[in-house]
Amino acid sequence: MARELNRSPSSPPAPAHGSGSNREDHGLTVGIIGGGYAGMAAAVELAARGIPVTVFESARQLGGRARGVLYNHIRLDNGQHLLLGCYRETLRLIELTGGCTRQDFLRLPLQLDLHGHFSLRAPRLPAPLHLLAALLKADGLSWDERMKAARFMLALRRMRFRLPQDMTVAALLALHAQDADLTLKLWEPLCIAALNTPIHKASAQVLLNVLRDALNRSRADSDMLLPRIDFTALFPQRAAAFVERHGGKVLLSSGVTGIAPNHGGIELHTADGSQNFSRVICAAPPAIAARLLRPLAALTGTVAQIDTLEYQPIYTVYLQYPPHITLPHPMLGLHRRFSQWLFDKGRIAGQHGLLAAVISAEGLHQELEQKELAEKVITELREEFGITETPAWFQVIAEKRATFCCAPDLQRPAQQTALPNLLLAGDYTAGDYPATLEGAVISGIRCAEMLSRQA
Repeated sequence: MARELNRSPSSPPAPAHGSGSNREDHGLTVGIIGGGYAGMAAAVELAARGIPVTVFESARQLGGRARGVLYNHIRLDNGQHLLLGCYRETLRLIELTGGCTRQDFLRLPLQLDLHGHFSLRAPRLPAPLHLLAALLKADGLSWDERMKAARFMLALRRMRFRLPQDMTVAALLALHAQDADLTLKLWEPLCIAALNTPIHKASAQVLLNVLRDALNRSRADSDMLLPRIDFTALFPQRAAAFVERHGGKVLLSSGVTGIAPNHGGIELHTADGSQNFSRVICAAPPAIAARLLRPLAALTGTVAQIDTLEYQPIYTVYLQYPPHITLPHPMLGLHRRFSQWLFDKGRIAGQHGLLAAVISAEGLHQELEQKELAEKVITELREEFGITETPAWFQVIAEKRATFCCAPDLQRPAQQTALPNLLLAGDYTAGDYPATLEGAVISGIRCAEMLSRQA
């Protein structure tokens, strides 16, 4: 049975412009399929404009692929993500729905630390000087490598971060004489962290879009924001309360099973019955979106684009050590290990002794059983940091289709489909960004803006 999310009694009052007094004037009713970051971003934007929305989420909680999970009475995330200071739309919506980014995040200046092998820390200088200074002072690189990296960034800036033709990141690095050691320590970890795609498969243009926004505008844009609360609480849960304060509905455990155009509107079928809407935003994951759209003849081309997407995994290994166990930094990387990035949840969120190891993109780790993978991470922590204690428990969360493979010249489906009253939202839809929270949020906002213009 569908469950409607309860409104928070302590929620702040709704702003006047969303009071719903003009709700009957525009004639729009919007159904949103999916309560992840894309769907909830669209819902908040529409609700703030006084447009009634109903969100259908098949799971028992919101967040999609960025959601909180409970294990051993401890709040975890299904994957350990971070935000960047340039994620302006995501941060704006968190604030709009009642969050406080100063409290919700541990904010760190740009720093890349591969324990014992490489360290880069950006000083408090205006962009892009902060990055150039960091590159020229980076530990673990020769002077020649530092100069090559700095010249590469200056060349990208002269090009305005636009390529005449897309290519792989590996090809772009070779074109600009970025040698193997420099690539292994700097560009490859950066590419995998940003695009979740290996450099020999990753789109250079999409990486440049991220570098442009994170490193070229203001110093704060490159800051790393590590959430102190789980990803469901961070935005989707607050967004649901915001939507309901503005007269909308958020239905949990209520998956949509069919989409049927009907007399100028769209009927959504669920296990609990059917509802009609004048407009629908499908913000489901790509595989589910393709299944729902496949029966609609007008959307054959869109479904074909979704079907061509390849996927990359993200594995997160959580380990609960005794509370006194800490890492040298809240976040740091390992060089040429199974563990790529480590997060000290005690330093970040007060979950003392809880460490998270993140392994992004395809690799040998996929061939291991979960217990084997956890043992590899435990061994690496012992060898790198001298942690000899045995964790009380471990939990491996494997998102095998975590993101789309961000390949060069990838044709991603547009938000507006061939059916005027049906739109798509999701990090996989057309946009400058790879599969990130900001990409998902921007897609939802675009859908909301398109529908608002029709009001």
